[in-house]
Order: sequence, then structure tokens, then C-alpha cells
Amino acid sequence: MRSEESVRDAVVAAVNFHGRLDVLVNNAAVFQSIPLDQLTLEQWDTVFATNTRGPFLLARQALSHLRKSQGRIVNIGSLGGLRAWADHAHYCSSKAALHMLTQAMAKAFAPEVAVNCVAPGWIDLGEEGDQSAALHFASKTPMKRNGTARDVADAVVFFAGAASFVTGQILSVDGGLGL
Repeated sequence: MRSEESVRDAVVAAVNFHGRLDVLVNNAAVFQSIPLDQLTLEQWDTVFATNTRGPFLLARQALSHLRKSQGRIVNIGSLGGLRAWADHAHYCSSKAALHMLTQAMAKAFAPEVAVNCVAPGWIDLGEEGDQSAALHFASKTPMKRNGTARDVADAVVFFAGAASFVTGQILSVDGGLGL
């Protein structure tokens, strides 16, 4: 995600394999929990390089192919890009930047390419770890559960197949947690 050469190679390989490119989903991300007053410049730069620079590089590399196919770009943002979390300042800032980049791309790449963003809240990925945090967020969510990978995938599929007139949107997939 951070290397122009790697991004170029990935897009070329995808187009060579499929013969075209219809949808780009920018899903890679780095998530870290670090108090803001302890955050290093290296940690800040690593998160921004993956969460914001990576989607920019991929979109730029894929753009000519997506224009030919009247394609779609779907960025994976975060509720953290809409709401500040004290111990995740670099993550939240990078996702807020991705949300703005989504809207800038929507204007710049129109009318051939629609660009939208899915902003998940707490997603249960079935990982081992702090179950108390998962229970805490589920209890604060109006839907009384955490999201699933399927919830996010369904939102991505929605944007991938949505009318081309739907562009520049940021869809919270958070069960109402951000309300």
C-alpha cells in the first residue's frame, strides 16, 4: 500500500488477470491504540502511509482502468474518522483524511467513476482478545450488537453496484453507535 511500485504491480496484475477493472476497494488499514502524548512521529507516519496514502496511490494507479469501465472506488473509512477517540488520534485523523479524500475523488473522477466510503463502527472479527470492550460497545449500540464483516461487505457491495449517481457518500455501518 505504501510503495508506488507495489501498487503499480498489483493493479497491472489484476487487470491482466481479469482483463479489466470495475471496482477498487481500499480496505488495508493500520489501527493502533496509543495515547496522543506518547505518539511518535514514526507511528503517525505509518498509520497515514497505509490508511490515507495507500488509497490515494491505488486510486491514482487504477483510475484509467476504472474510467474505461465506468467503475467504482469504495474506501473503507471508520467511525473513528467521524468521531475523535483520544487514544487513537493518528488513526482517527487518517480516516478523517480518507473521508475527505473520498469526497475529493468523487468530484475529480466524475462523471466516469463513482467514489464512496464505508465507515464501520465496532466490528466483531471473531478475534481473541478483550471481550469486555466488545460487550461494552454492543451495549452502547442501538442495535444491541456489534457489526460483522458481513455488514461491512454488504455495504461495499451496495456501493459497488449502486447507481453511478451515488458518489461522494460516507455510509456509517455502526448500528447507530455514532448517533
